[in-house]
Amino acid sequence: MISVNDFRTGLTVEVDGGIWRVMDFQHVKPGKGAAFVRSKLRNLRTGAIQEKTFRAGEKVAKAQIDNRRMQYLYANGDMHVFMDNDTYDQIELPANQIEYELKFLKENMEVQIMMYHTETLGVELPNTVELKVTETEPGIKGDTTSGGSKPATVETGLTVNVPFFINEGDILVINTTDSSYVSRA
Repeated sequence: MISVNDFRTGLTVEVDGGIWRVMDFQHVKPGKGAAFVRSKLRNLRTGAIQEKTFRAGEKVAKAQIDNRRMQYLYANGDMHVFMDNDTYDQIELPANQIEYELKFLKENMEVQIMMYHTETLGVELPNTVELKVTETEPGIKGDTTSGGSKPATVETGLTVNVPFFINEGDILVINTTDSSYVSRA
């Protein structure tokens, strides 16, 4: 058990039968009344985000999440196959469980698979990924310093706003938390 006073971003807890990751929290001590902790939690099974308030000092169960390093192999219909790099065991995850992550996954990419006992909760991506531009409008000469942007489609199908000087075939560094362009690789 862990006290809600010890909450920190990224901590995983069991609340109301669900596995939740703390996304944000705030300790509140009003002038009148008891202190409390306001938190923003994401359900690791469904992806739903919920705001929940706890009394200060309240205890919740800490969920032990194991991250296993795996390699994304291929898509098999609606299922996506991952292989454990150590044991060569393969697992399949349905597309609806990793819908957001599929925008960044390409074959042979290494990711972390979140496991709770024997249950697979999902994929944890690296902070940035490198993806190749497959489609974008050509840049206009002299338009590189205007600070504008144009849409570009990368090899996974994701569309990202990029500076005008980016061309088809360029390798881009993309931030996985907000799908934004970081730089050229």
